[in-house]
Amino acid sequence: MSSQKSSSVPREYITPVQQMIASCSGAIITSLFVTPLDVVKTRLQVQRNPFPKGKCFVYCNGLMDHVCVCENGNSKAWYKKPGHFSGTLDAFIKIIRMEGIRSLWSGLPPTLVMAVPATVIYFTCYDQLCAVLKLRMGDRSDYAPLLAGAIARVGSVTVISPLELIRTKMQSEKQSYRELSAVIQSALHSEGWRSLWRGWGPTLLRDVPFSAMYWFNYEKGKAWLCQYYNSTDPTFAITFTAGALSGSFASVVTLPFDVVKTKRQNMTLMFSSSTYHLMKRIVAENGVSGLFAGFLPRLIKVAPACAIMISTYEFGKAFFRRYNQKKQRVTQLQPST
Repeated sequence: MSSQKSSSVPREYITPVQQMIASCSGAIITSLFVTPLDVVKTRLQVQRNPFPKGKCFVYCNGLMDHVCVCENGNSKAWYKKPGHFSGTLDAFIKIIRMEGIRSLWSGLPPTLVMAVPATVIYFTCYDQLCAVLKLRMGDRSDYAPLLAGAIARVGSVTVISPLELIRTKMQSEKQSYRELSAVIQSALHSEGWRSLWRGWGPTLLRDVPFSAMYWFNYEKGKAWLCQYYNSTDPTFAITFTAGALSGSFASVVTLPFDVVKTKRQNMTLMFSSSTYHLMKRIVAENGVSGLFAGFLPRLIKVAPACAIMISTYEFGKAFFRRYNQKKQRVTQLQPST
């Protein structure tokens, strides 16, 4: 009897390593699907408003930031010339025809360098924290996803911010990865340790509320859809739908912080401006609507990115859960020695 108890595994149990593998797979799959859309959007945007030569800009699809380097002779640049496209479909066809299909994934390797570790830390920490908080919060366990999402995002942003800033400098200044130590030493010597976390505050203002709202609404939406369709376990369609809807809502609410983050990280903008003063400047120049610039493009990016990421992550966890259960049954059937 005691041996059976010791070998029993909770139904929802998967190891942290298995959670890391699931989140890593989700990040890679999401990047593979979303990057072509981002590349085409970037090319269309550049066609209307060319970016300064040798500069870079940052955008976010709801899960990870991407650094896009403008034309500067760097082979890692996301584009070499603006081109002439009449629309999204025309851009897809002409990019494939003139530059090859691989151009739709240009800039993907440096993106994965940041996306994979950030996503692994974020999703694994969320699951671990949420499980602990649900046990300790008792009657208020429904709010565990909200708190766990916020804390997990703070941790991942804090760990990744120095690497993201260094990568931005390396790409914008055409430096190789071999010069990484020189970049770090230069930043520390000129501005101190705090320089490695420049932009940390605005990033938290955007990402922490996004994560808190996203996970709270996702868990609620997933539970409601499971109840509506009388499903004991969430299907791929349920997690995909819940992820898309919760990601869309969170992206709209946090869009002003994303606008500020993008402007702050732009290499042509002074870093000394505070978030509050940047918001005042945007409102003074463009009105309140300026804080919601890029509403539709961001929504189009965030919804599929969140849907693909969470559904593949949940699929991975379900796979490992079945694997663990099968392994447990085999262990229990084996005669004890």
